[in-house]
Parts: sequence; structure tokens; C-alpha cells
Amino acid sequence: MAIPYLEDVFKISGVPSYTFVRPSEFNRLKVALRTPGRGVVVEGPSGIGKSTAATKVLEELGLDGSVVKLSARVPADIEYIEMLPELGDFGTVIVDDFHRLTDSTKARIADLLKVTADMEHTRRKLVVIGINDAGRALIKSAPDLSNRIDIIRFEVEPASKIEELVSAGETALNVQLDARDLIIEKARGSFYLAQLLCWDACVQAEVTEKAQNRQSISTSYAAIQRRVVERQKERFGPAVRSFARGTKFRPSGRAPYLHILKWLSESESWSISIQDEMRKHPNEKASVGVVLEQGYLAKLTEKSDIAEILHFDPDSKVLAVENPLLIFYLRNISWPQFVRDVGFTKIDYKENYDFALSFAGEDRAYAENLRNRLEDNGHSVFYDFAEQHRFLGQDIETYMGPIYASDSRCVVAVLGEMYGKKRWTLFESSQFENRIEPGEVVPIWSTKVPPTSFDTTRQRGGLEFDPEGDLIQQAAAHAEILSRMIAERT
Repeated sequence: MAIPYLEDVFKISGVPSYTFVRPSEFNRLKVALRTPGRGVVVEGPSGIGKSTAATKVLEELGLDGSVVKLSARVPADIEYIEMLPELGDFGTVIVDDFHRLTDSTKARIADLLKVTADMEHTRRKLVVIGINDAGRALIKSAPDLSNRIDIIRFEVEPASKIEELVSAGETALNVQLDARDLIIEKARGSFYLAQLLCWDACVQAEVTEKAQNRQSISTSYAAIQRRVVERQKERFGPAVRSFARGTKFRPSGRAPYLHILKWLSESESWSISIQDEMRKHPNEKASVGVVLEQGYLAKLTEKSDIAEILHFDPDSKVLAVENPLLIFYLRNISWPQFVRDVGFTKIDYKENYDFALSFAGEDRAYAENLRNRLEDNGHSVFYDFAEQHRFLGQDIETYMGPIYASDSRCVVAVLGEMYGKKRWTLFESSQFENRIEPGEVVPIWSTKVPPTSFDTTRQRGGLEFDPEGDLIQQAAAHAEILSRMIAERT
């Protein structure tokens, strides 16, 4: 038997084999697909596994070889879709990305579904797949269709299903993912995101095929998240900035489209009802209401670059993402930095740090691991390399000084052999020295630095690290202690 490769186990494109997990609606979909003549609508967020589930069901039913799969994203397929009412006995046809069809084509498909169901046609079956409210769009075109089709909604999958996927992948590759719990949590019920996060963890650990001996993948979740977000910046960044600026960008404006994006990033799902969000956010209600009622939002989402990532239904006022990675990107970017990048001057999403790390370059390996583990625990951390792009062309002391002086809840000073001998550690310590007495500075001493009677930090509670020991293990232990400390002070 061939050795499984990483790309075959954690699939980021195509239908998975090793890690396929039956979604919650699998059996209901199976019954619907084998019922003669009756139309099937499969709807739900992108990346939830709708198309994969349909493919797997058809394989089990032995129908996969005779099914025609069409997509509303492909111009040639759209012509075929529009011709379906004239094709007679066309067998089983799947129309994916149904939400992207024109209203007139949706109406023709609705009529076809009605006629096919009434005839209980055994040589014709139509399966429609789309994001949220695909079924509602069909019924709007033909109100009497509701009792003639099966509408199967794929919701966010429970954590147990995501855990099943991760465990199957670990078994296939003979690995143990240290970040598995956070991957399961942060995938937010998306099979696709779970596949991608596991894939990236293995790539960073240089595991590209099944290990001969059980191998631990120590890649931290924070490192995985940063890599995934960075790769998506080039993919989504320009379109997201274009959407945030809107149709008439004014740096000092009220930024209604920016607020809509922020609401989307905070949603538990892959879509939001603009009207519901306006009720939750009365301060932004007026400005968002204007772009909604005047049709500006609908017009903006018709732009080709934005239409590739977002879909807006003017009737239901629902804004949905076309790709689950977009939501992951929006949830994990720095919003204060994003506001600055877009160019707004009156909007302020303040950056609040739980911890600011101060260390000499010689101890960066430990500091990097500590940063990862603190971020894994859900904390915001100031770490110099993560902020370098913000320093460019600016006075670094003016930028960094307030972070160590007051804009972080706690300063963690990694006191290695070179601390206090380098310019930036001297500057940073001068900014936070007044915070030592109130207990807002935690020293972490290197075991290579012997205590002296002149070292006032030794009079305060702190931690120790061994530069020659297991830095990952030490950082993980220290991060847990620091997290408990912050939690008790909240």
C-alpha cells in the first residue's frame, strides 16, 4: 500500500478520502438524492462540505459516473443550465453556486423543479447547491414549489465532527498535533478550515508524508494562524480594502462599509443579516442604512473583485462570504492596522495588548515561543518582529514607548545575558520602570545570569528559563502561569 502523502490526507482541494467525515445531514441528503424526480436544494455556508457530501452520497448510490456537474461560475456551464428545461431526460444534474445565477435563470430552474416533481420523473433529477438561502431564492421564483423539493441546510458542524476529521488525519500520517484542540476550536465548524490548518501545521513541521514512527507536530496554533493569514493577505487584501472604502471614499467619513466588514468578522456564521446587525449597532445604523436603502451596498458587491469574495442578496439583505478563508482572514487581521491601511482618520479600533515582550536578540528563540503560547491562550502580544511594518519611516521610540509605558496590561522582561547591554532593552526598560512597583512587570531570568545583591528584580516574583533547555516546553509552562495571572487580575 502506498505511503499517504500530506496533500492526500489533509485535502485543501478536491474530495478527501482519508479524512472524509459524514456531515450531520448526510443521511437526509442520501434519502433525498435517491428519491425519483424530487428536486433537492443543498444550502449553507461556503466550505461547510455541501459539494463533497453530495459527491460522496452519489458514490455510495453508484450514481457518480452518470451525474453531470455544472457550476454557475463557468460561462459554458451557464449556457447548459439555461438549456436544461429543453433537454428532456437529462438524468441527474448538479448545479453548484446556484446563488450566482440571474433571477430569470433561477425562475426557469424553479419551474423545471416543479414540473419534474409533479411528474415524479424517474429519468430526470436536479440538485441545486448554493450558499445561504438558496432555497428561499427558488421559492421566491415559484411560491408553490415549497412542498415539491427537499431543502437540506448544512449548518456549522459540531466540534465532534471536526475532531473526527483531525483524528483521522493524525492516524493516516502517524502524527500527533500539539495544536489539535485549538485547530478544532478555531475551525468554527468548517471541514475546509480544519483541513487547511492541519495541513499548514504539518508543512511547518516538515512532515510531508506518513511518519514511520509516531511523530509529535509541535507547531503552535499561533504560528499556523499567522502563516495562513499572511498567505490570504495577497489574495483577499485588495478586494477587502476596496469594499471598506466603498463607492465614494472619504478619509474622514463614517465608514459604513468598514463597519459591515467588522460585523461580518464578529459573526459566528459565514453570513450576516444587515438589518439584524443594524439593530445591534445603533451608533452605525444611520450610515449603514443609507448605503443599504439607496442600493449602494448592492451596487458595490456587483464589482467583479468584490463579487468573487462576497455575495449580497438585496431581497433578504443577507451578506455572505464565498470562501470560508475570507472569514478566517477577517477574524484574525489587526483591525487598528487595517483601518490605518484603508485610510480612515476618524475611526479608531484601539489596539490593546495583554503582554508586551522585552528581550535582547540573543533570547529571541525563547521569546518567540512564549509569544506563540500566549497567543494560543487567546492573548494579544506586542512582539517587535510582528510590528516591523508599522515602524517603517517612523520614530521607533515614539511608537514603542507608550506600549511599554501604559498600552499593555503587563510587561514581560526576559532577562538574559545581554539584557541591559543593548540599546533597545535600555530604552524599553526606561519606559516600564515605573510599572515595576505596581506589579505590572514580570521578570523571567535566564539561568545563565547569576543573581546579585544589586539586582532589584530578584526581590519580586518571577520565572526562570534555561537557554539550553527545551524552549518550547518552558515557554508553554510559563504562558500558562502568565495567563492565570492575567485572568485573576481581570
